[in-house]
Amino acid sequence: MSVRLKLKIALLIFLILFSGFLLLPTFVKDLPPWFKKYIYRGELKLGLDLKGGVHLVLKPDLEKALKNQFDNYLQDIKAQLVRASINFDLIYQEQSAKFKFYKEEDVKFFKKLIEDFKELQIVKKLKEENAFVVEVSLSEEKITYIKEHILDQVLEVIRNRIDQFGVTEPVITKQGSDKIVVQLPGLRDPQRAIKVIGQTAQLEFKLVDEETMQKLDLNALISSLMKEKKISFDAPLEKWRELIRPYIPLDSEFYFLVERDRETGKIVKKPIILKKEAILTGTYLKNAQVRIDPQFNEPYVWIQFDSRGAKIFERITEENVGRRLAIVLDEVVRSAPVIREKISGGEAQITGGFTMEEASDLALVLRAGALPAPVKILQNITIGPSLGRDSIQKGIIAGLIGAVAVIVFTSVYYKISGVIAVWALILNIYFLLALLSAFQATLTLPGIAGIILSVGMGVDSNVLIFERIREELKLGRSTYSSIFQGYSRAFWTIFDAHITVLITSLILFTFGTGPIRGFAVTLSISIIVNLFTAIFATKIFYEYLYEKGKDFKIKFFEIVRDPKVDFMKYKKVFAVISVFLCITGLVAFIQAFRGKANLGIDFTGGTLLYLKSEKPPSLDKIRKVLSQEGFKDFTLQDVKGENMLLLKLKSSKETLTEDVNKILATLKNKAPEYKFSLLAKEEIGATISKELKKKATLAILGALLGIILYLTFRFNFHFGLAAGIATFHDVLVTLGIFYLLGKEINLLFITALLTLAGYSLTDTVVIFDRIRENILNKKFKNFDKLINTSINEMLARTIITTITTLFGSLSLLIFGGIVIRDFALALTIGFIVGTYSSIFIASPILKALHKGKVPDLTPKEHLF
Repeated sequence: MSVRLKLKIALLIFLILFSGFLLLPTFVKDLPPWFKKYIYRGELKLGLDLKGGVHLVLKPDLEKALKNQFDNYLQDIKAQLVRASINFDLIYQEQSAKFKFYKEEDVKFFKKLIEDFKELQIVKKLKEENAFVVEVSLSEEKITYIKEHILDQVLEVIRNRIDQFGVTEPVITKQGSDKIVVQLPGLRDPQRAIKVIGQTAQLEFKLVDEETMQKLDLNALISSLMKEKKISFDAPLEKWRELIRPYIPLDSEFYFLVERDRETGKIVKKPIILKKEAILTGTYLKNAQVRIDPQFNEPYVWIQFDSRGAKIFERITEENVGRRLAIVLDEVVRSAPVIREKISGGEAQITGGFTMEEASDLALVLRAGALPAPVKILQNITIGPSLGRDSIQKGIIAGLIGAVAVIVFTSVYYKISGVIAVWALILNIYFLLALLSAFQATLTLPGIAGIILSVGMGVDSNVLIFERIREELKLGRSTYSSIFQGYSRAFWTIFDAHITVLITSLILFTFGTGPIRGFAVTLSISIIVNLFTAIFATKIFYEYLYEKGKDFKIKFFEIVRDPKVDFMKYKKVFAVISVFLCITGLVAFIQAFRGKANLGIDFTGGTLLYLKSEKPPSLDKIRKVLSQEGFKDFTLQDVKGENMLLLKLKSSKETLTEDVNKILATLKNKAPEYKFSLLAKEEIGATISKELKKKATLAILGALLGIILYLTFRFNFHFGLAAGIATFHDVLVTLGIFYLLGKEINLLFITALLTLAGYSLTDTVVIFDRIRENILNKKFKNFDKLINTSINEMLARTIITTITTLFGSLSLLIFGGIVIRDFALALTIGFIVGTYSSIFIASPILKALHKGKVPDLTPKEHLF
């Protein structure tokens, strides 16, 4: 055995062993801690769609952050003015505040005081009849600082909360300049986690406006407004404030006191009027713990202020003995106890009939710190653990069935060579998983699509080699001469097909987002691995037999024997069919951009709920119940045999949490017999849906441009343009068929289109490569004969590759479960369309672009 072959075998064995090492943390869960800490920590992670968990896109409310910061400075200034016994009035405005003084020396004191607050600036000074008015606002420098740092502050607070919540391997990162992405895999109680993350935890202490409460019969006023304005008692707080504001002083504000009734356990809301000024905030909070009230045996939250906060709290309680002090958390009054005496030591308690879980979560967010501003949930994808397990189980079953089908077919058709190809295929997936583990990548459903395509390309590479070997045997070459010549001649075809798909996947990664990026990463790695296993690993087996002098005979089945189909004879018929399907696709595309097609919430904004019931739900009843509650643009889908309901609500709102909660409450109260439980949900606000639509379009157009440029370089411009047009044709036709079937067009469908584009492109490049080879061999002067011969020569390979690829997509369609059913359907349609176009569409387009004349290519264009 030669040294060269020994080195090849040694390299392959080393890579197999090293890949096993890379996969250790993924498959061996009880490794000692020091192994991951000091040696290697790579691990393949399952995405939320497989494992369950929460994916959130959050956006801080910048205007509220500026207001909160400004209010904090105003409180400090007011406290100092009061201590200096200065008589003043304060008038709040949108982005500023006016201080009204009645003595000129007080104005001088105020100006000197403002100089110590570098974060504030004097906007204007006015002299009225009996007063001096000074208007102040945040300085431009402070506003800029808050805008630049608010994302970091929110990120840090959320990270602290999640750390205390005990989530393993969370992902918390920035997205762009104004958003935060939070991913929490494997959660058992996603809703609780979302509440903990999104709660602002703005803690304020305000005095109850007893005087206004005594003058105003608040309950009677509310009853009157409910009748007159036809407003519900449960209407948003801001709506109630607008109605009640004319009846109360300017320095007071309307709130709801929310408590749990100790006897019934129900939540009780009571109206209350508070002074607008917050005399103490959670800024001074030092600690928060859950404790048990011995009198009622229920939990409450004990809080402790720092030294400065303790002094302020002591002064407040001393000056307001006999008055009620309201504890306000995120615009909700939790309690309003009467101050009996001065309280020293800086300790207080928040009551409200909490459950132990509610008290624990409240203590957690108070300890972790308040968010500098409320956050809007622009996107919320929640996958329950049961649906995640179901996806994994069904995905594994579908994958195994597809793999077994491919293995049996390949082994039977190509016999011993087929077994070698299967070994290469297993090695391909093995190396792919090892590299994904090394990069600590996350495997998602679109990632599985990338693996399916890589399996198809892996089989295709071996089929190309085997069919080349068959051709060489027919020319009368010896077995080993045919084998090595087959590898040599197939190399550039395989290389071109893989590089075009690699360019596509890199462009998708650049322009794509979320699922599209996951698909691109998996596909990119698999392409590199497949080139190695198809060209290098399988060849070692034949080289070993050759050097050992073993007699080896190759026997293949032949699915078509010497076909001589005149494909170009029917080019006009297929052109008409394709034009019709492309027009349908264009209509679907236009309708999609106008929002008229069956778009998923990824592109329209809205929510998708996966609901499990104890008995088959009645769609008519559910539709009636939701319609009565005012929901309009929603659709229902009953998953037969699984007692599962899919509820999709389209909405242009920026955040949809309130709508989702209302839907769940409606189903619980109006359809209790079904006992619906939430398996998963997706909430995508209008802002995110616009971004996803834009990036998906850029990803597809960018991929097509990359294809044209590369094939122009490797062949000529007409070859590149023809391949690009054919690929675009496949995308349009598949889109049109999906549109006619009334199926939903969402991000998973876009991922399926990209998979199809990669597959179709490979198919087209393989045939174009044979056309180029035949041109270089100067065999043909007639373009139709050139195309027919080239397609017929590659027909067996085209059919076999289509069959093996369809094994994977059909197994996903039949056995893969509800989550990926439409995705698998799109793949199946796409693979068939891709095969059709590579035979009947791409080559006629190539002829048309060359105006029917066979191009005069030179051998240099065959070299890289």
